[in-house]
Amino acid sequence: MGIRINQNVMAMNAYRNLTTTEGQLSRSLERLSSGFRINRAADDAAGLVISEGLRSQVMGLKMATRNAQDGVSVVQTAEGALTETHAILQRIRELAVQAASTGSSDQPSRDAAQTEVVQLKAELDRIANTTKFGQQTMLNGSYGVSNSTADILTPPAQSAAGTALTITNSNNQFNIDVDDTGLGGNILVTIANGTYDPAVAGSAKALETALNNALQTALAPTYGAGSVPFSAKVTVSGAAGAEQFNTSFSSSNPAQKFTLTTSANDLIGGQLGFGATTTSTLTGSGGTFQVGSGTSSSDQISITIGDMRTAALNLSAVDVSSATNSASNITAIDAAITTVSTLRGNLGAFQNRFERTISNLSVTTENLSASESRIRDTDMASEMMSFTRAQILQQAGTAMLAQANAVPQTVLQLLK
Repeated sequence: MGIRINQNVMAMNAYRNLTTTEGQLSRSLERLSSGFRINRAADDAAGLVISEGLRSQVMGLKMATRNAQDGVSVVQTAEGALTETHAILQRIRELAVQAASTGSSDQPSRDAAQTEVVQLKAELDRIANTTKFGQQTMLNGSYGVSNSTADILTPPAQSAAGTALTITNSNNQFNIDVDDTGLGGNILVTIANGTYDPAVAGSAKALETALNNALQTALAPTYGAGSVPFSAKVTVSGAAGAEQFNTSFSSSNPAQKFTLTTSANDLIGGQLGFGATTTSTLTGSGGTFQVGSGTSSSDQISITIGDMRTAALNLSAVDVSSATNSASNITAIDAAITTVSTLRGNLGAFQNRFERTISNLSVTTENLSASESRIRDTDMASEMMSFTRAQILQQAGTAMLAQANAVPQTVLQLLK
């Protein structure tokens, strides 16, 4: 093999292995001290991507759990106030029943009862206006999201030039929007009530005549009497008892275009053959709790708390100073008690739902945390084995490097 001093290959080999061992020992120390198997993307690129996604879910679910717990607090706050509202209503009913007994209650006693009723109603309003969670008032009808729906009518597309536009008309009023700058906007055409009736023979012709007369009258100031380029034709379609009037407009001017739109007085629901689209409008504040880590509606729970003030409960007219109003008073109070009872029942159901949600979120968080841990966390026992191995190799490698460095010194023996 020979002895060389310029290139100590044995020392280079020992140094290379020692460097590798040092890297392994450094990684083991980092993992053991941090508790993480993945401390940088280079440790496990795919594992980092998966674990970060899981960590995001876990953090979102932990906050969602807090939100659900806040939901329980909100419900308990509102329901606690309604407990006193119930007690007040029961007392008002008691006074109404007492005042209804003319044999035992005279006018002074009814007046005294009315004084108490006035104060109790004032307290109902005070409770409703001052019960808050944070800065959100809860019992005055402003808490929660109210969902109202409306049918929005979509007009047919504008007709091509020179063609008729057929619509279905089941109302008495509509706008004609003609594509002619000389008209200066929509033209309102009103057909008198009773002009047509699907069940009456000849009604379609009567409608056609009335509609043409209305068109001539509305457009005459622009085109001149007898020169209006529009005409209408009405036909009836559909089975008996479910007929529809199809109104077709045409123009003698090939360049004319026109569309039809509803007027403010049109009934909702497919009048004039327009496509009806139901839309929802959300109003109010608060009431929506984010109880999931996603963005879909299933990750939210919405609560709406009704107005629990005197006027909303229809108690404004309750007056026990007169025995003649006893029946209506008791009926109104019973209805108010039912309203409050229903709301309390709903709030109790929401509280149970929130508690189930919290339990589910806790289990999901636990399982996702375990999944993330399996990917990202250090297996301390396994890593300690690797550390011990690297430590022994480091010590051995250091010793062997020293031996390799000493080998070239044997050349000095040859020089003696």
